[in-house]
Amino acid sequence: MAKSPSAGRIKRRLAASISAVPAARFYRTCLAHTLMRLGRDPRWRTVVAVSPDNEVGAPHWPRGIERVPQGHGDLGMRMQRLFRRPPPGPAIIVGSDIPAINSSDVARAFRLLGSADAVFGRAPDGGYWLVGLRRAPRILSPFARVRWSSPHALADTLRNLGGRRVAFAATLSDVDTEEDYRASRGDFERLITSR
Repeated sequence: MAKSPSAGRIKRRLAASISAVPAARFYRTCLAHTLMRLGRDPRWRTVVAVSPDNEVGAPHWPRGIERVPQGHGDLGMRMQRLFRRPPPGPAIIVGSDIPAINSSDVARAFRLLGSADAVFGRAPDGGYWLVGLRRAPRILSPFARVRWSSPHALADTLRNLGGRRVAFAATLSDVDTEEDYRASRGDFERLITSR
């Protein structure tokens, strides 16, 4: 899932403390590296779910990677819609602001879905950077009444999965605040120098 990388429209909580331009620079760099690391991996099909919807055809997206609109609604509604799109089989959604993400994390999450109904990549703030669903024999609906952007997001989602087999992939940090930004600065700076 990705937002169109326009300053002032992305990473607003981060931009409130470090300003819009460095927040946008961080997001663009992180998004580019996420797509570079994951987008052409032959082990899965990558699709970028874009917000706002009218930016799906914008020229700043990389060529050769399919894009779809996220649609309306809160984060849970948009993720549920995305899980209904692909053909049968396991599917994983990752965030676009995870500096340390790599293909081995996603590959492990897919392996975990071999014996679990759902998989999560925990974030230290109580949320998650990755969610995957087996999607068979039916698509689960774990996103109702989740307190998004709070330390309860993962716990609320897990509560909705009561009784299902859940596995956990790597714990990685997303970047929402200045504190997150400073803590992940080393990962972020490596992204810039590796371009």
